[in-house]
Amino acid sequence: MFKKFAVAGVTSLIAVSAFAMNPADLKETVALKDGSTVYVFLDGKMGMENPYGRAVPMPEGQAMVTADGKTVRMVGNEVARVSSLIQIES
Repeated sequence: MFKKFAVAGVTSLIAVSAFAMNPADLKETVALKDGSTVYVFLDGKMGMENPYGRAVPMPEGQAMVTADGKTVRMVGNEVARVSSLIQIES
């Protein structure tokens, strides 16, 4: 009986963690010159996806060039949030 409750608990924990990231928290995406994508969240923090579709760390304050030639500075380093978004999208 205890084993059934344990399995149910673990299963529900996995299901809840799948919904931890709400795509509505995303303000915009910015395409970069090198093919990467920067995700800007409603709280102003950012995360980066490389051209291969993986969430990667980027130092805060790092200058990045957008596809249209503008310069954007990294605010925050939201690797986990971007990773969650990528998993939701795929």
